Amino acid sequence: MAANVSKVGQRGTGQEQATPSQTGFPDVRRYIPQQIASRIDIPLVDNLSSYLGARNPLAKPVDPVKDVVWLLDNTAYRSVNRVTRKPQSWTAEFVAAYFEKGSGKDESKWIADIADKIGLGAEGEDRAAGEATIARRLQPLFDSIRPARSVQISLPNGDAMKLGPGGRNAISSQIVGIKGNHNDGDSMQVSAVPPHIAPHGPMLTHFADVEGWTIISDIDDTIKITMTASPVGILRSTFVSTPTPIAGMPDLYQHIVRTLNPTWFYLSASPYNLYFFLRPFLHQYYPKGTLVLRDASWMDLAGFIGSLTQGTEEYKSSRIDKIHTWLPHRKVLCVGDSTQSDPEAYGNMYRKHGRGWIKAIYIRKVTDVAGIEGKNADARFEEAFRDVPRDVWRVFEDPRELYEAVEGLKEVDTKRRWFGW
Repeated sequence: MAANVSKVGQRGTGQEQATPSQTGFPDVRRYIPQQIASRIDIPLVDNLSSYLGARNPLAKPVDPVKDVVWLLDNTAYRSVNRVTRKPQSWTAEFVAAYFEKGSGKDESKWIADIADKIGLGAEGEDRAAGEATIARRLQPLFDSIRPARSVQISLPNGDAMKLGPGGRNAISSQIVGIKGNHNDGDSMQVSAVPPHIAPHGPMLTHFADVEGWTIISDIDDTIKITMTASPVGILRSTFVSTPTPIAGMPDLYQHIVRTLNPTWFYLSASPYNLYFFLRPFLHQYYPKGTLVLRDASWMDLAGFIGSLTQGTEEYKSSRIDKIHTWLPHRKVLCVGDSTQSDPEAYGNMYRKHGRGWIKAIYIRKVTDVAGIEGKNADARFEEAFRDVPRDVWRVFEDPRELYEAVEGLKEVDTKRRWFGW
């Protein structure tokens, strides 16, 4: 499964089960619209043959008139030869998602239902404008997926190749060798052929060499206000509100750029349908990097709520494991928050991969959401970071608390280079 999108079971851990029961998730999910699309809408041959995945002999190229393709940003890496200890050629996982253009059904009833659930129009709010925003952001959940499709892409050096075909969820993933000389921190654009079939533009490939710093950052309530502890908050922040950064976090991340010059991964439990809702937000406020999202149920709006709250520890651990296979020699800083299972996931990854890989873990204590007091308890963090040295992890409320800690990471890194330890 692609690193940019991942499907993991949604059985919650203790921390994940606590939030839904404490903040009204069962009530809202009981009444929220369920199925918004069906596989019945997918042609039978495409539906059945999609089980064959990349080996599907019945797959077809995308139709420039009827189809659209999303090209997802990625990170190129280099393995190290075990004998010569020299870096090998650049490699990256190329991921694409395929949809039928303009295939969404009448979404008016879903728009009205969401508007009612979040109280849209109260206190002088412009309901009509709000419903227009809901319609625009719901569209990627309404368009029918196009399994068993492939697309041609063009690399900057003129090489062309085929991506796909996509499998059951109309997502294709393949490992591609990249020619040419590239340096750590470089980036390149990869375009679809013809370009207009990818309405959100080309894929951006970031280059991360064998050594250096890597940041693995959560999104929701770590760097973006999402209110994941509240189902109504999730609906409003996702479908109505202007995406808003957490105060002080853009400045902190720019400080990290100046200090560590890292490669960035943004790891979120949001479904991949929100990719081009989150990507512009990240590009506006934060350093560009690879956005890793969950291959959640595209046909179930209640499943969207569940994807943000259930199975997140397992999902994030699996994605971090994948990043480790690509970049095992880099130094990693993990940033998350207390609303879900970031402390547990990061603690597990430290115990698995050790201090040789994860150098620091920063957890934002979220205090402006009702019903999560237990998630901010000292005992919770102590258990999550069991056997993790106390100087590795820290909990913060104000991002300014971390500036000195980031400087300390650079100082340790400098000493290691000078003294060889």
